[in-house]
Amino acid sequence: MYRAFYRKYRPSTFTDVVGQEHITKTLENAVKTGKTSHAYLFTGSRGTGKTSCAKILAKAVNCIDSHDGNPCNNCEICKGIDSGAILDIIEIDAASNNGVDNIRDLREEANFTPANAKYRVYIIDEVHMLSIGAFNALLKTLEEPPAHVIFILATTEVHKLPSTILSRCQRFDFKRIPPEAIAERLKEVCVKENLQISDDGAMLIARIADGAMRDALSLLDRCSSHEGLIDSAVVANSAGLAGREHIFELCDCILEKDAAKALEVVNKLYNDSCDMERLITELTSHFRNLMVSKAVKNFQDMIICSQGEIEIIRQQSAKTTLATIMSCIDVLTASASTMKQGANRRTSAELCIIRLCTPSLDNDMNAILRRLSELENAVASGKITVRAETPAPVKEEKVENTTKPVVEENTEPQKEEMPLPEPPPAPQEEKTVSKNTGTVPFGSWPEVLEKLYAQDKSLIAMLTGSSAFIHQDKYLLIKGSPVLELYLKTGDYSKTIKAAVAEITGRTYTLAVYNNKQEQPQNNPLSDLVSKAKSLGVKIEEE
Repeated sequence: MYRAFYRKYRPSTFTDVVGQEHITKTLENAVKTGKTSHAYLFTGSRGTGKTSCAKILAKAVNCIDSHDGNPCNNCEICKGIDSGAILDIIEIDAASNNGVDNIRDLREEANFTPANAKYRVYIIDEVHMLSIGAFNALLKTLEEPPAHVIFILATTEVHKLPSTILSRCQRFDFKRIPPEAIAERLKEVCVKENLQISDDGAMLIARIADGAMRDALSLLDRCSSHEGLIDSAVVANSAGLAGREHIFELCDCILEKDAAKALEVVNKLYNDSCDMERLITELTSHFRNLMVSKAVKNFQDMIICSQGEIEIIRQQSAKTTLATIMSCIDVLTASASTMKQGANRRTSAELCIIRLCTPSLDNDMNAILRRLSELENAVASGKITVRAETPAPVKEEKVENTTKPVVEENTEPQKEEMPLPEPPPAPQEEKTVSKNTGTVPFGSWPEVLEKLYAQDKSLIAMLTGSSAFIHQDKYLLIKGSPVLELYLKTGDYSKTIKAAVAEITGRTYTLAVYNNKQEQPQNNPLSDLVSKAKSLGVKIEEE
């Protein structure tokens, strides 16, 4: 009868276990010195060797002729354990035997001495599936078992185990097996099976296995049905990695903001019986690959793709920004969670695709940052040319007791007429005009915005696209959206901006909004009150 590779090449000694040397060496020494514990806990992801090490340990403690802590696999005990003839080694699946009665039966059986072996070994797989009552029933026996009993608990979700169980076991954490170690093991198996495998094929199987040797051997078993060399193309076809062109096409539509074409692709996939939830999951995985390729220089080892797909990912990631990718992942993740509760998965998927293609429909912070990042990327790449607008040149005209800016006539056509606000009257005693009088662009405004970004995300969203000017070396005029003035009157936003400006420039300005109606900048009412008090001779201490 044909035996699957993962069963045929299961480790029979601690030396055969791949990638878990930190555990196998400890167990070998414990068996060699006779210092085995009464309870062990093996935890780790699937296919890393937990159950295999449990069976090897069960043979090693009972082996008549062990070698350096390893079972000989030739004596009657080892052969009997491998064939299942010796009933002193009991394997229990906690997923299907998780009740209190099952554990009570185990406690009663544990009192009997072994029939053939030295120790009665209980291997409880997926122990986290036991009920609370079952854990309580196991607790006392696990703490003080008979001298002839050893418990080996195995689980993939150790966080679900009660702390009372954890404290009574020697815990061993199994790590994911490195891809290089899996690839070497696959080559050894291919030599024994007279199969030909290329280096890239073995490495692709190892990356797909995600640290699980059992998964790698199962995939190799599937690839062995192909005649000839097992290369990356054969592995990709066997693993179902081929035929993902629709994901790349959808991603191109999203990056190019072509919602119409993206919906056509979704409609074709729906007519071809593609599951919409799986489509969103695959699209999320693809954007994760884009994120990794954008953040890591050598990203090939961190994603599971063929060489041709890696080149496509590299090209697509170059078209966009990291902020855009992360925003798309957020939208896809939210859509995947709501799709399970929605009535129509197709509609949910189409809604998700439209939101990805049209970021202007979203007004949350992630969408705003995505749009800002895309705008910066377009400016940096030269797709958009930005021309800085400065106010019309101002000529100072000396008038008795007043100083009034006069806008020079400009023969060149202007995009938009932006008259300056009427400044407040100059003090009566001032007879000359200061050299700094007038309105000039505030060059440190980008630094102020950068500082505000770290302090208040909602404020920086309102100031996106704004500019600032210094008027008469006294006023800071902010030019932005029409609702900016109302927004700055709420909360402590004005104080936040003034504090950031003072920290950058070392000066304190009176804050005002750039007004198109030639209204003079409104002073702070508190400032007016302070000025009036000073004129009456009241001494004011200013901070």
